[in-house]
Amino acid sequence: MTLLPVRVRRALGLTAAQRSRALSSSSRQHDGERFRNVAPRPAEGLRKTLSIMWNLLTNKPRGTMPTGTLPVDVLTRAQLDAAPDRSLYRLGHSTILLKLRGQFWLTDPVFAERASPFRHLGPKRFHAPPLALTDLPPLRGVILSHDHYDHLDRETVLALAGKTGVFLTTLGVGDRLIEWGIDASKVRQFDWWQGTEIDGLQFTAAPAQHFSGRSLLDGNSTLWASWVIVDNDLRVFFSGDTGYFDGFKAIGERLGPFDVTLVETGAYDPQWPYVHMQPEETVQAHIDLRGRWLVPIHNGTFDLAMHRWQDPFERVTGLALARGVALSTPRMGERLDLNTPHRGESWWRQTVETVAAPKAAWRLCASRSATDAKPS
Repeated sequence: MTLLPVRVRRALGLTAAQRSRALSSSSRQHDGERFRNVAPRPAEGLRKTLSIMWNLLTNKPRGTMPTGTLPVDVLTRAQLDAAPDRSLYRLGHSTILLKLRGQFWLTDPVFAERASPFRHLGPKRFHAPPLALTDLPPLRGVILSHDHYDHLDRETVLALAGKTGVFLTTLGVGDRLIEWGIDASKVRQFDWWQGTEIDGLQFTAAPAQHFSGRSLLDGNSTLWASWVIVDNDLRVFFSGDTGYFDGFKAIGERLGPFDVTLVETGAYDPQWPYVHMQPEETVQAHIDLRGRWLVPIHNGTFDLAMHRWQDPFERVTGLALARGVALSTPRMGERLDLNTPHRGESWWRQTVETVAAPKAAWRLCASRSATDAKPS
């Protein structure tokens, strides 16, 4: 087979679909062809899919993107090295940097300017990352929830390969990394309820209700999951992407209670209720998980829905207050102490709106090719 067909197969996700069938015998989440949720979401059909795409392209309301500069706390390598254990930093969207036992862990790394397979099309960042990709310290590990572009950026992963000890992924996602050139000895793949211990930390892939795929032809070829991280008496839940489902109660009963839950609150819409949660469901999921502090994530970085960019913060703040839930909303780059979280400020209200968005100085260390399309 020539090089061109191999690239085409990878771009279309055909190799991932082929691998998923080989995984069917080892996973209860696999039906022999694709991965699936415990409760299958209703078939939407091509007409509804095209309708959603048309709405996103042509009927966007005003305010889905900020027109001013967001307050971001710029980080330095020296600050990170000096930070105490159990420090957490939001770097954007669902990219979270954790310092545990003197080592750093990173979730769903996306440092690219766009969450998209294309260089000049697709959702563009509202803000630059709090620190450059090249300034990240060596990582003990990267934790991946699934393979969507706003959670898994190929160039970011390849740039991190040399400074990352291990990549913890769901079934199939690890094979993608290996195809991209990541050393197979660094990749560990897990089904739901499976996990591992690394340097005294426990990591468990837990259920989620979502989907996967990086092209039109590889849907649900890889598994999606949430993650549980345990450091002795500290328990942290990371939701990845998910709709609301009764799995939260099962996770809370089996692996909780949690000191901090990092739960998606953004990119929701009545048009896709089975794969993303409304803020009311985010708060309920936190309660189901038996969480103490809720940190809303999956917001404030990319325009992926029809709501105003501030709405996830405004709605979840009011709902948490009404239900007596301790909520923390750190700025991007602001340190959060996992032992004693603070509530944070309403930083999204501090944005100075201007006529046009300012130009950002992007510092992406991964090399860019001359083509417009990004590899999958």
